[in-house]
Amino acid sequence: MIEIPKKEPLNIVPFIDIMLVLLAMVLSISTFIAKGEIKISLPASEAGAKVTANDNSRLVQVDNAGVLYWDGKSVTAQELDEAVKNLSRQENVVLRIDKDSKFEHFITVIDVFKKYRHENFRIATEHKAT
Repeated sequence: MIEIPKKEPLNIVPFIDIMLVLLAMVLSISTFIAKGEIKISLPASEAGAKVTANDNSRLVQVDNAGVLYWDGKSVTAQELDEAVKNLSRQENVVLRIDKDSKFEHFITVIDVFKKYRHENFRIATEHKAT
């Protein structure tokens, strides 16, 4: 009589381990993607009113490393120049410049707006508690 060898049962423990590792990676990556916010520490001001970007406002940001952002996308000074050149003078712009960035970066942004006579911008600050 011929004996048929019994098959080993499928061991799913390694599969579950791999799935848990993949799940942990997806969850940790998704928290970084969900934030999507550029870290900027605004300077404090006593006299400044609260400035927030609304749906109609364009947003220029400079982080502490001096990287320029136009509406959340990293741009060079030349790309910012081109964007402001094509911008209507009536459009609102909010400037968010990190308090630890060099003053030179602030001047670069202001020079671009002055070059195209765009004066409809506001500088965002944190309210200083007195």
